[in-house]
Amino acid sequence: MESSGPSRSSCSAGLVLLYSSLLLNALLLAHHFVPSSRHLGDDVDGGGRHQLSWSLQAAVEAEAAAATDCSGHGRVYLDGVPGEDGRPACECNRCFVGPDCTRRTPNCTADAESADQMFMEPYWMRHAADSAVVVSGWHRMSYFATDNGEYQSVELERHIRMLHKAVGNAVVDDKHIVFGTGSMKLINALVHALSSPDASVATTPASVVATAPYYPSYRTQTQMFNGRDYKWDGTTANASTRASSSNTTATTRFVEFVTSPNNPDSLLRNPVLSSKSNVIADHVYYWPHFTPIPSPADEDVMLFSASKLSGHAGSRFGWALIRDAAVAARVKTYLEESSMGDSRDTQLRVLRVLKVVLANLHNGGDDMFAWANGVMAARWRRLRAVLARGGVLSVKKIPPQYCTYYKRVREPAPAFAWVKCEREEDTDCYEALLKAGIVTQSGVDSEDSARYARVSLVKTQDDFDVLLERLNDLVTTADEKQHSAPSSTSASS
Repeated sequence: MESSGPSRSSCSAGLVLLYSSLLLNALLLAHHFVPSSRHLGDDVDGGGRHQLSWSLQAAVEAEAAAATDCSGHGRVYLDGVPGEDGRPACECNRCFVGPDCTRRTPNCTADAESADQMFMEPYWMRHAADSAVVVSGWHRMSYFATDNGEYQSVELERHIRMLHKAVGNAVVDDKHIVFGTGSMKLINALVHALSSPDASVATTPASVVATAPYYPSYRTQTQMFNGRDYKWDGTTANASTRASSSNTTATTRFVEFVTSPNNPDSLLRNPVLSSKSNVIADHVYYWPHFTPIPSPADEDVMLFSASKLSGHAGSRFGWALIRDAAVAARVKTYLEESSMGDSRDTQLRVLRVLKVVLANLHNGGDDMFAWANGVMAARWRRLRAVLARGGVLSVKKIPPQYCTYYKRVREPAPAFAWVKCEREEDTDCYEALLKAGIVTQSGVDSEDSARYARVSLVKTQDDFDVLLERLNDLVTTADEKQHSAPSSTSASS
């Protein structure tokens, strides 16, 4: 890990001075040019053009927060908790503390559990001007986004279609688009829509299933809403066996989650129950920074989210592509009844983000997918170099494929490493890694063996560096124990 030495401090001080100078100039310009009246109608120059007034103050506040670099190990946010000076204070990355996040916590535990894609932050800092959004106090105050009572932005829907076509990862021409609060809100909305039976037909609840290892929220969220229309029924293997043994295959209705690339093992998946099930194809990681795109996905129901596309998890935005109009209508009704649609503020921000992504496709280092893939590929090289030593942990190599976006064969660089603990004594991989100072997600949570654990590779660079430190310590200690162990053979008497 790079140290916070004199050269870095000098650079940080220089940046603070530069930003301070720019802010001072902006304030002087604001004082000189901006009218004293706060009424929008008064902010008009002689040519009938609006001058900057209310937006300039918002910009100055945002620039002031961005100018504080917190030693590169944290951030200042406009809604952060104020410090002693009354202004928002630095929020430090894990393992760093202090007013400006300069102090490293010794022997810090690595957080490799969450899928918070903070590794994307530097890209959006490089595109600060293009991606910034200034929102007036009266922006979209209505419940509705259109004059005909819709909750969804027409322009955002158009840009989503443009992006899928340009990237080539999904067929959209014959699909309806439904927005949700991340993909999480859409999970149960889709289960509800696909399992709701004809009211005139008496039937048993639909069986909601997934192939292990699967994303645990499919189970936990479905169980929360188990009812007369659907219930969680475990893995596809177990559900199929039960249905066959009881001769109810013909009447059993399945809703099958198929995640591709899969979370946690990152493999490209296909339905297991095929014609017997209604499939929810979760493609949130089917973007060219994580996996090759051999062909556009074209299932009846497909899930995507902004958190996995661009890293904007905090915006809580997802969307479903749905072929059948009746299914799409049931999903929209569910969402409208539960939350009256997705936040209009969020939709504006995501629209701006998509415009930046679209404007930079195939544009060298400014291409978001190429930039992010470069970061992830580098992290995988460093991870494999550590795991190659000692035989403590292993991860399967996923074969390369031709990617239509890059027009070449390339290796995947997935968000997670699905690691296996190889030592005989490490029967619980989660506990073994926790003892080594690494927090992960247990394979048991995904109804797989306790020998496996999901290791997240998408957090901040600080998080990834600490993860490699702890893994290196684990492998080195195992190496030393192996070499210091007494020989199993003894001299004959």
